[in-house]
Amino acid sequence: MTAKHNPLKLNPLQLKTLTLLQELARHEQSAGPDESGNIRITALPQPHGDHFHLAESVVRAADATGLRNEMVWNALHRKGLAICSFPVSISLTPAGLGYATGMREAILRSGGH
Repeated sequence: MTAKHNPLKLNPLQLKTLTLLQELARHEQSAGPDESGNIRITALPQPHGDHFHLAESVVRAADATGLRNEMVWNALHRKGLAICSFPVSISLTPAGLGYATGMREAILRSGGH
């Protein structure tokens, strides 16, 4: 990755987590706007076996370990991408919603079982 593609120098786990949070933010079953205009995510998917479903996509549980990792949430907060209330909710800021992770196609796979 070049610095232009990942200007905040997020590590791979942070990039994967942000990608999944961005996808969760698109679905009203898991997220909605907060009083500051950020998108608050309050429902995280529960894996079954080695994967979970996120809308029409299937995600490997191994790609989602950051969703319940306080250190990852705090890193996203420090970089201005999220506001955290671990473990209850995480809100993506406009910067977090718009950050190009380059990971979407790699971790959000279409299809069922």
